[in-house]
Amino acid sequence: MRNVLTIAGKEIQEGTRNRWVLATTLLMAALALTLTFLGSAPTGTVGVNRLDVVIVSLSSLTIFLVPLIALLLSHDAIVGEMERGTMLLLLSYPIGRREIVLGKFLGHLAILAFATLFGYGVAAIALMATGSQIGPESWRAFASMIASSILLGAVFAAIGYLTSSLASERTTAGGIAIGIWLFFVLIYDMALLGGLVAAQGQTIPTAVLNALLLANPTDVYRLLNLGSGGASALSAMGGVADHTGLSSSVLLAALGLWALAPLGFATVIFSRREL
Repeated sequence: MRNVLTIAGKEIQEGTRNRWVLATTLLMAALALTLTFLGSAPTGTVGVNRLDVVIVSLSSLTIFLVPLIALLLSHDAIVGEMERGTMLLLLSYPIGRREIVLGKFLGHLAILAFATLFGYGVAAIALMATGSQIGPESWRAFASMIASSILLGAVFAAIGYLTSSLASERTTAGGIAIGIWLFFVLIYDMALLGGLVAAQGQTIPTAVLNALLLANPTDVYRLLNLGSGGASALSAMGGVADHTGLSSSVLLAALGLWALAPLGFATVIFSRREL
């Protein structure tokens, strides 16, 4: 475990010196602040809880931004070290390959968690400064949104590690990472919507719909944050959640499996890979 923490600390130190990581953190904070003030502006006339509107806005931001950041952080974690020749140097120390993968993953996850907490935390502080009355249930939903956003980042970071363990070049890994982001964030839901339209109003069995939604981690995240509580009334996912009946524990377990499975495969592949 000590080796894992050492590798994680190394990744965090490199991340703090990386201007791209700093720019990403500031970008998340700026976008979160913008969505907080612009998205909650009309609530005074319609009587909607301002924090619920912020949760809907930030959840939509998370689905597009956090997976992209996670993939850009992790796609060259293994193949990049191999191309630069630093992986051989790293393996010359008494450190196992599994420890390297886990340590680098934890380091990147810590960077992503800090960026998320900072960006969304600034938005929450700004909303509190306006004097808005926010109930404890909304605050719990906001905290759950932040935690699940970090978990979604872990999912795509793990997918990035799997890509990095399979690719032979950094450029290839980068192209695959962008393709993965496009597929899960944009193409999958467009194809699913097209299938529903092609069904011409026919009822889709609940089990089939559940499987289709669980097959995409971004849809799992949507259901978790937009399918219950006050946010469900502001999003179309509320009706979908009522039809599926998937509980929060099942959705969290699905996200956890989405994170563990690719990371496990990446560890096995890298352990057997020739340097």
